[in-house]
Amino acid sequence: MSERKPGLTYSQAGVDIDAGNALVERIKPAAKATARPGTMAGLGGFGALFDLKAAGYADPILVAATDGVGTKLRIAIDTGRVDTIGIDLVAMCVNDLVCQGAEPLFFLDYFATGKLEVEQAARIVEGIAQGCAASGAALVGGETAEMPGMYHGGDFDLAGFAVGAMERGADLPANVAAGDVLLGLASDGVHSNGYSLVRRIVERTGLSWDDPAPFGDGLLGDALLAPTRLYVRPVLEVMRRGGLHGAAHITGGGITENLPRVLPEGLGAEVDLGAWALPPVFGWLAAEGGLDQAELLKTFNAGIGMILVVAPEDAEAAAALLTEMGERVARLGQVVAGQGVRYSGVLS
Repeated sequence: MSERKPGLTYSQAGVDIDAGNALVERIKPAAKATARPGTMAGLGGFGALFDLKAAGYADPILVAATDGVGTKLRIAIDTGRVDTIGIDLVAMCVNDLVCQGAEPLFFLDYFATGKLEVEQAARIVEGIAQGCAASGAALVGGETAEMPGMYHGGDFDLAGFAVGAMERGADLPANVAAGDVLLGLASDGVHSNGYSLVRRIVERTGLSWDDPAPFGDGLLGDALLAPTRLYVRPVLEVMRRGGLHGAAHITGGGITENLPRVLPEGLGAEVDLGAWALPPVFGWLAAEGGLDQAELLKTFNAGIGMILVVAPEDAEAAAALLTEMGERVARLGQVVAGQGVRYSGVLS
């Protein structure tokens, strides 16, 4: 009979179930604070329930979106500044939902790491809850995966899943026509795309994340971790007032690639690059990376995080409403016959 080998435990293999349970208890108050009409249960079940009737929908169509934060996570991991990366995760999903005409209802997150650090994970999930509360979505659940051997040195990854709803027939884009006005909503920096290029440019300069930001106040790492702006509430309000024909979330691909996604066949857009001031961070990235204007506009948001396509007769009222709600609005141009985006002027 062979000698019995020493016993092993899951904990010795690198997975701490007790830490996972502690995390769930820690984040329950943050998740509970995001409850909204339709929410039916808290964290802890095998699935989350949501009551569309209680949320006020008569004939709803569900809309789903999923996304991550990309290599912006590398900066958060390297600096230890993880408190706002969850806002980015939510924003990348719910800003897409609202472009379809949907109201975000609930959100789930997936957090994977090599070794679960409860304090770090709680700060991340509390940021997710902050983003959910700001966009009216309930944080109804998620998954924390501790996977030793898959992630090393404190690395982790995040994915988000948002579900929204709209009444049948209310989907966007709709009725986009030549002459419609393009209203640009300012971004809060680089948001959550293009960070593989951002990191390469920073590496070229020789700067560290704790050096002063060459383009503004504070530290470079903090400036580049400014969270993605949440546009849900103001865009929904414009939609409810009427006249909104389309909305484009300006992420990877910039204005050049994202704006045409909401334009029907045979229609393009004219955009005046002099209609807004290029934020200093993009001027610095362009100078240090040797980026020409076309590359900048196809990689980054260039200071415009969302573009609304509005009926001409409603444009002035929509811009006033957006400004009242705290958005910085620029009249970028209009929808025209043709295809793609035609630019005039220069970024400055």
